[in-house]
Amino acid sequence: MVQKTFKVAEVEISYKPDYKVSERPQISSSNDAFKILIEQWNLGKLGLLEEFKILLLNRRNRVLGVVNISQGGLSGTVADPKVIFAAALKSCASGIILAHNHPSGEIDPSREDIALTNKLKAGAELLDLKILDHLIITRGNFYSFSDEGLM
Repeated sequence: MVQKTFKVAEVEISYKPDYKVSERPQISSSNDAFKILIEQWNLGKLGLLEEFKILLLNRRNRVLGVVNISQGGLSGTVADPKVIFAAALKSCASGIILAHNHPSGEIDPSREDIALTNKLKAGAELLDLKILDHLIITRGNFYSFSDEGLM
């Protein structure tokens, strides 16, 4: 019997920050997170297309980076947990702040927003990660799940 060999791709995990951690902003409130996130948003699209981003934090809540997870249409976008957790694990993050915009300008969370947040919190626990907040962003305002006691 001839043994068949298979080729597989090599997987390499690396993280190469090009900054000193002490130079990164530290998040101590939802307002701090909002200020950093809104700088990363294309304000021309804020009222047009829904986007989902994550803010990655170290154990002292210093920002490791912002990741654009998805861009959708007027009424929704896909926030794939595998993409979110892959980014968090690759960057050695300890905490994640979720964020998406509502093009309608309404800041109240939908049932789907609440369900997604709970699903991601459950997945994060398995990976020893913390979902610290979920912000819904509009042009001049935001809603914080944490501030409203939903975390």
